[in-house]
Amino acid sequence: MKITPHDSKLAQLNALSSPPDRVNERKTAPQTGAPGSGEPSAKVQLSPAAQLASQSLDANFDAGKVERISLAIRDGSFKVNAEAVADKLIANAREQLAKTYR
Repeated sequence: MKITPHDSKLAQLNALSSPPDRVNERKTAPQTGAPGSGEPSAKVQLSPAAQLASQSLDANFDAGKVERISLAIRDGSFKVNAEAVADKLIANAREQLAKTYR
């Protein structure tokens, strides 16, 4: 599976993640509230691409599988199938693009 430079959905996603024309400027002196005081010391704004990525995060994972992979990496027996990894990355990107443009 290939994503070409002329993929229109990919181009639209890249346009979404371009930096804003104007950066928010600090209007007041930095806040010096104590940690845990409930007063925010900074404001963060996620880009559309980061928002899209955060929607796909899943807290569920297989701890046993993680341990098996960790052991294989430590003992040098872990082999990466680069073609399978690339195929999965492309499939996931296409799935995310399809969700975005429905």
